[in-house]
Amino acid sequence: MPVVLDPDAAAVLAALRAAGRPPYETLTPAEAREWYLKAREVANPVPPPLASVHAMTVPGPAGAIPVRIYTPLTLRKADGMAPCLVFFHGGGWVIGDLDSHDVVCRTLAAEGEMIVISVDYRLAPEHKFPAAIDDALAATRWIADNAVALNIDANRIVVGGDSAGGNLAAIVAIDAREHGPKLAGQVLIYPATDFRMTHPSHSEPETDCLLTHNVIRWFRDHYLNGADDVDNWRASPARVDDLAGLPPAYVITAGADPLRDEGDEYADRLRDAGVAVSNKTYPGQFHGFITMGKILPRANDALHDIGAWLKALG
Repeated sequence: MPVVLDPDAAAVLAALRAAGRPPYETLTPAEAREWYLKAREVANPVPPPLASVHAMTVPGPAGAIPVRIYTPLTLRKADGMAPCLVFFHGGGWVIGDLDSHDVVCRTLAAEGEMIVISVDYRLAPEHKFPAAIDDALAATRWIADNAVALNIDANRIVVGGDSAGGNLAAIVAIDAREHGPKLAGQVLIYPATDFRMTHPSHSEPETDCLLTHNVIRWFRDHYLNGADDVDNWRASPARVDDLAGLPPAYVITAGADPLRDEGDEYADRLRDAGVAVSNKTYPGQFHGFITMGKILPRANDALHDIGAWLKALG
């Protein structure tokens, strides 16, 4: 489909290309992580003030999992307990960490008037599939099991994330349908749902920007063990036949994003399965825009809209 970046996104993309940042696929994972963190210095907006930010660890299948707990100044409570968003950062399962998405989590805590817990799951290629999934599931279950001690309402836990984090959130929601905990919602921000990568947006020239077609394959090859993993629903949640019974979903996609079509299709399938879905597309944006509120105003609008949806869940 024709894609035209809005003026702000087009200017940012031109500046990034002019800066000569090396493509991630030409770097080692460690180098790519450093470059990704550097980008936040120019792209992340000033975060809102919060009541507290607390670092701790939770037990995981391979040891302690670092998490960061964000409590806003205004916190919705019922009987002393607050809703919680368990957040998984993006970065292709290879890059990203608690710091890369710190401002996003602070903003979502303030906008949603809820506790946000960001999970620092293990990264590939040091820890290949399904390590990230195992950590995401373990952290979500631990938070639910310890909700009272965390001042969290166990009936108002939502999972969410962007890109690879949206993939993890979708998979946690599917697993929780069978094994618990019962989730109140899922926020899927331009999620990766299908490693087959056969949707038209994976080959359109207009989507080959920032998250390029080549770097997607670089992420995939670092994360998956081989071709057999592609159709495993714990890697590709779109491979699940039945999506009925999943929690309400807020799904964001971007026009100039290789993941656009699979995200929109996943939202349609959820809706067809009887799941309450809010699906919003930002046609003039590229993949990754949600973290760039300092230079892309639409990112701030998107986070505000997510917060409104989270509050509407109750």
